[in-house]
Amino acid sequence: MEDGEPQPSASKDLKTENERLAVQFKAQHGLVVAFFVLLLVFHALGIYLFCSGFLLSRLVLQDRSECAIPPVELHNGYTAGSVDRGCWHPKSFDKAVVIIVDALRYDFTVPFQPRPGDEQPHHFHNALPFLYETSVQQPQNAFLRPFIADPPTTTLQRLKGLTTGTLPTFIDAGSNFAGTAIDEDNLVEQLFKAGKRVVHLGDDTWQSLFPGYFEPNLTKPYDSFNVWDLHTVDNGVNEHLFPLLEPSMQGRWDVIFGHYLGVDHAGHRYGPDHPAMTDKLRQMDDIFRRIIDKLDDQTLLVVMGDHGMDVKGDHGGESDDEVEAALWMYSKRGVFGRGNGIPVEPPASAKERPVGQIDLVPTLALMLGLQIPFNNLGQPIEEAFVGSHGKDYANLAKVSRITAAQIHRYQGEYARARGLDESATSTTSILWREADEQYSLVHSTKHVTSDAADIKAYNAYVAYQAENLRICRSLWARFDLVSMAMGIAVLLGGLAIIAIYAHGIAADRSTLTPLLLGWGAAGTGAGAIIGAAVGLIPDVSLAQTFSFGAAIGGIVATLVGLWSARQVLKVPVPRTFWAGLCMLVTLMLCIGFAANSFTIWEDEQLLFLLTTFGVLMLGSSLGQSDPDDRLLGAANAVSFLAATRLSSLSRLCREEQMPYCRSTYYASATSSTSASWQLVIPFAVALILPSAIKHFFMRTRNYNGSAIIWIGVALRIGLVLVAGFWVLDAADDGEWFPHLSKDSLKTSRVLVAQAVLALAFAAGYATYIWASPLLTVKTEEAKPEPAPASRPLDPTDPNSDIFTPLNSSPQPRSRLIIFGYANTHGTRYFLLPCAWILALQLVQKPMGQGTLALCMISILNILEIIDANGLRRSPLGPTLLALLGSYYFFKTGHQAALASIQWESAFVPLKTIQYPWSPIMVALNTFGAQILCAIAVPAISMWKVQPKQPGLLGHVAGAMATYILFYAAIAVATVVEAAWLRRHLMLYRVFMPRMLMSITALLLVDFVGALIALVGVRFSMVSVGEVFGWPGT
Repeated sequence: MEDGEPQPSASKDLKTENERLAVQFKAQHGLVVAFFVLLLVFHALGIYLFCSGFLLSRLVLQDRSECAIPPVELHNGYTAGSVDRGCWHPKSFDKAVVIIVDALRYDFTVPFQPRPGDEQPHHFHNALPFLYETSVQQPQNAFLRPFIADPPTTTLQRLKGLTTGTLPTFIDAGSNFAGTAIDEDNLVEQLFKAGKRVVHLGDDTWQSLFPGYFEPNLTKPYDSFNVWDLHTVDNGVNEHLFPLLEPSMQGRWDVIFGHYLGVDHAGHRYGPDHPAMTDKLRQMDDIFRRIIDKLDDQTLLVVMGDHGMDVKGDHGGESDDEVEAALWMYSKRGVFGRGNGIPVEPPASAKERPVGQIDLVPTLALMLGLQIPFNNLGQPIEEAFVGSHGKDYANLAKVSRITAAQIHRYQGEYARARGLDESATSTTSILWREADEQYSLVHSTKHVTSDAADIKAYNAYVAYQAENLRICRSLWARFDLVSMAMGIAVLLGGLAIIAIYAHGIAADRSTLTPLLLGWGAAGTGAGAIIGAAVGLIPDVSLAQTFSFGAAIGGIVATLVGLWSARQVLKVPVPRTFWAGLCMLVTLMLCIGFAANSFTIWEDEQLLFLLTTFGVLMLGSSLGQSDPDDRLLGAANAVSFLAATRLSSLSRLCREEQMPYCRSTYYASATSSTSASWQLVIPFAVALILPSAIKHFFMRTRNYNGSAIIWIGVALRIGLVLVAGFWVLDAADDGEWFPHLSKDSLKTSRVLVAQAVLALAFAAGYATYIWASPLLTVKTEEAKPEPAPASRPLDPTDPNSDIFTPLNSSPQPRSRLIIFGYANTHGTRYFLLPCAWILALQLVQKPMGQGTLALCMISILNILEIIDANGLRRSPLGPTLLALLGSYYFFKTGHQAALASIQWESAFVPLKTIQYPWSPIMVALNTFGAQILCAIAVPAISMWKVQPKQPGLLGHVAGAMATYILFYAAIAVATVVEAAWLRRHLMLYRVFMPRMLMSITALLLVDFVGALIALVGVRFSMVSVGEVFGWPGT
């Protein structure tokens, strides 16, 4: 056997050892992933406990008003109990058609009035004149008033308010897309129990709220969530509504609820200032004109918006544009009037004479002869009861008394159910007695009462209702401080564990993780059992004690496990400049979120911080002694700064930033569609991004094998398809091809999107899982030694013997050159972010695609800077990626506000809403930057390290823990600050949305970090280990 060849036994032993180490790695890796899943469980339980105490809820009373039992003695000899005459008050109408135009903002219905800075009408102005015209020309037949919604301005919560007369809470808001049946007294139930035949047409949310109450043969629900579809629902409502209005169908229904969605969808898709909005409003105008032609004298027509929309067409918050809807009532009989001094012209703006949406409930109930729902807090609308001449204040006082009495009855029952003392309702009790005394005084006199006396009684009941409403708002703003404290304690405990795990362990984390996982899992189980046992005690919440017991038990046990390994622990405090800077920046952000101005301008704060880091990294790179490191670090720092500044050109302004901010993400500040020139961006991304990634792979000679296939071919093709998708979308929006049906464009668009997702996840993951290390091995043949020449022993003697020397030195051997060896781990793993970037690009709008591509390039810049400066073990890399993810959240067209959610992304690969895929698409769109950065975190520890780097899994786990630590710190800070500022004026507008964003981002990065990034590390490291062997061999 030749020298240098391994012995068979040695080769076999090496193979066995490698197999043993591979099994050991897989076991360690599985336990590391399980430990991060346990952290996810801790965070989820802590967030659940806090939110269950913070997100307001109210006690829903199951009491029902009864037709025969009025809340107060009825005067003038009127007998309660007859639905035909009217339960508590003579009815005005036998039938009603109630039309809900989703997102009908008040200024859509009144003539445009120029204002400084807004001299020209927009597309939504003067397109729906009919409501205003009839109110002015026929004041006894119609009236139009601003209709103010109580936030949150989501459709489900507004429908609850419009049928129950009560206020929404944030527990309701959490169920906006999974509506459950209303379990309290409401108008629809009252109609059904009164034997009325109720028909529903349109938005299918009604079906989930009121199951079983509608006429099954006449009711036609339609999917409500497809905001890209402007016409299907509206056309369907028209198709079934107008036949019902024919005389031959009059006997088959009593009340019709028609819910149009086209205006709302036009706002979501295009924004209000778009020709599509003009078309929808004109269509509504024509529909209302046609409806009144078919009405009889005994039918009431009600048209209303459930909420408004902001300048981009979104809603959900509490801005003026979102809460200012319109209400219009019409009857062919002249029953409506205006009180003294009130003009017949509708208010010019929603700030004048607004009416609350809950006021519709008692108004509609009394006009149709129904009892007022038990939990109602609204008051009768004046125009409906003051008489056609505006003089019937006696009737107005009468209905106000009945309504106030029902509120008083409800208040008493609620106080008893909640165990409230008299001080909580003392002011309303006084006002009730005063109003009742005033009414009794008026009706006890033998003389004819004056209008002034009736007006005084009416105003007294209005004052009582307003004060009661104020009291109820304060009662329902009561937080469960115990549950909130439990949640904060759990989140703080989780933060402590992550901090110690990331920066307090002086040994290989992967070897210590099994100990921590064992303690933590055991503690979680034991705590859950104890919590469940405590929850069996009466009046103790089982869910609360179970969750707190499981979470706190697991956290305490994990800390005990850390204590048992205290010999390898250290205090997790910064010991280097970069570590101190990362900690300082994180603390600054945590403290800054206590200020509403800081939170409002968070995107600018992050731009400043990233620019600061870029400048410091440039300085550090220029100070490196090695010329190659100096050049590489400086070049990437400059590239990082350029990408950051370029991405800052993409901006979506929130309302509070106006007028100091100008939106560029969409075509205009009032649009939710992209400008035509922005369609160039996806094609530029398809051209530049794969080439940029290729450049980083080429530098380390790793652009080989699967990298060529995926980056050079598949990724580029996928990005071209993405660009084509958005061209088709723009063609559909702009009607570029009128000869093609919209259904054909939609089908083509959906097929392209599905092809991209298949390419990203099926082909991308297949490539990633089965790829070999991205290496090229070349053989360099050795040059043969020249044969030794023979020579005479005595050169001067021609007859001398010839000497031929023998070549005894070994012949030179050929060499194997491995290209890409220095960055085997880093480039092999980075195929995973390269697969995900394609899917994330698809769900971003064109401007967002450009910024997300810059985010990808910035990630690669950070990896090179970290390597050039020798900062692989520093918290700088993970902290920078966390800041980068937060920053690009804003640059991809989002804000910490519900209204900025791009709901239309749910339909990128789908025609209709499908669970769970539609919510997943929205999540990928909203948190795409955080997801991409989370997947890139392991690359920090793997970029340009030796194939057999010892402790690599532990380094990866430490980097991931540091990344999660940043988001956990922000979540804890915003949770604590929201709890502390729970009575702040800007709580629901600024602090609570930012808190909800923080906890959602934390759960998301927990999930992605554990189950996508760390799971992905397994395939990469096993691939490299199978080629080069494992550390220790």
